[in-house]
This record gives sequence, structure tokens and C-alpha cells, in this order.
Amino acid sequence: MNNNTPRILVVDDEPGMRITLEGIIEDEGYDVAGVENGYEALAEVQKKSYDLIFMDIKMPGMNGVETYREIKKASPQSVVVMMTGFSVEELVEEALQEGAYGVIYKPYSMEQIIDIMQTVLKSTGVLVVDDMAAHRETLCAILEDTGYKVTEAHGGEHAISLVQEKHHDIVLMDISMPGIDGFATFKEVQKIDPQVKVIFITGYALNESVREALQEGAYSVLTKPVDPNDLLTLIKSITGRQLSQPPAIH
Repeated sequence: MNNNTPRILVVDDEPGMRITLEGIIEDEGYDVAGVENGYEALAEVQKKSYDLIFMDIKMPGMNGVETYREIKKASPQSVVVMMTGFSVEELVEEALQEGAYGVIYKPYSMEQIIDIMQTVLKSTGVLVVDDMAAHRETLCAILEDTGYKVTEAHGGEHAISLVQEKHHDIVLMDISMPGIDGFATFKEVQKIDPQVKVIFITGYALNESVREALQEGAYSVLTKPVDPNDLLTLIKSITGRQLSQPPAIH
């Protein structure tokens, strides 16, 4: 598997279900791992980044919802789909309210699983880099509501480590940050992943260094406060397609 192959984690205490699902995922060409409980799932996401996690709700020890809460802290970029073969509507409702992508009911079909993987993993991935939490949250909310997969970085070093870990289609980069600024981060990102499109965001008037960055390959520059329509129009010009919010799976 190359570094850009999406990673999927299967969490289920029933060996037969887990192995069957792993086989479906592997046959589709994805990098898959399986664990049998919530504790092992947490250990796994702390070691590696997973794009998509299929999580059984009813497990001994820590149930799927409790595990999901912890995974959100350790790996907020992972999309989690809950699975259940039981009537546990309270847990299902709780998981959806807390941000789970959806719930599928066992016995699920191979077509269901493939459809979910294609919908989730083919979404455009956007990395938002800004040392101001409020600015990040605003941009993330705009993008997530439109169906993009969003990851946050609180500074240049954090952004570089995330780009080393996996491919992001687009990076929204604040220029003025403490430590490694946006320009230095951009140069490192370019070395690691030349395919990524970088959009700079600045609260200042365009200056010579911004023009230099554009000449060196930055895609564009937006000024703060960012207009949501300008942002989405620019991203759509990169992706070449309209995205919509992913459907619920219940």
C-alpha cells in the first residue's frame, strides 16, 4: 500500500463479522486493520491515522459510543460509522448526536459498505492551519457543512506533521503564525507533497512575500474575514465539482 491509500479500522468483538468486513474492505484496495474492542481501537488510532472507522456499538467493556468519544479526542479527523445488530436506539441516537457519520444495521450488505467507503473516502480533504482556534472553527464549520473532510492544525509544525502522515487535497494556511510562519510551512509542505494546493489566508494587505508565494506555487490568497462564498467558489474551482453534505445512513 502507498502512503496515500486510505486507512480503515474495523472494531467488532465478533470475529466472524470483523473478518468478513475486513475482507470486503481489502478487496476494494484499502488498507484495513481489525481490533476486537474499544481499548484496542484507541491504542490503534494513537499509533496511526485512520480515515474511516467501522465501530460496533454493543461491545463488552467500553461500548462503541464511549469509544467514539475517546477517538474524537485522539483522532478528530476520522469518520466513524456505527454498526449494530441489536435494538439499542438510545445508544444509536447518542452516537449520531455526538457526530457519528451514520449507523448501519447488521446483517449489512457488501453494497452498503462499498457505498459508504466511496462516499466518505472520495470527499475532498482540506487541512485548515491557523493558530487562532476561533478562526479555525469558523472555516471548519463552513467546509464541513458543504461535505468536505476537514482536519485542523494549530500551527506550522503541527501542519507539517499532518501532511507527512497523509495526503490532503487542499491546505488553507494562515500567513502570520508564531513559530514557523505560513510561508516557511508552505515550503515544507511543497517538499513533502507537491500535489497539494495551498490557499493562503491573511489579515493584512497583499505584500511582496505573498506575491512571491504565489509565484512559487501557492494556489491563491484570501483576506480575512473570509467570505464563505469566496472560499467555497475557490475550492470548487480546484476540485472541479460541487460537493453536498453526505447523507445519513440510518
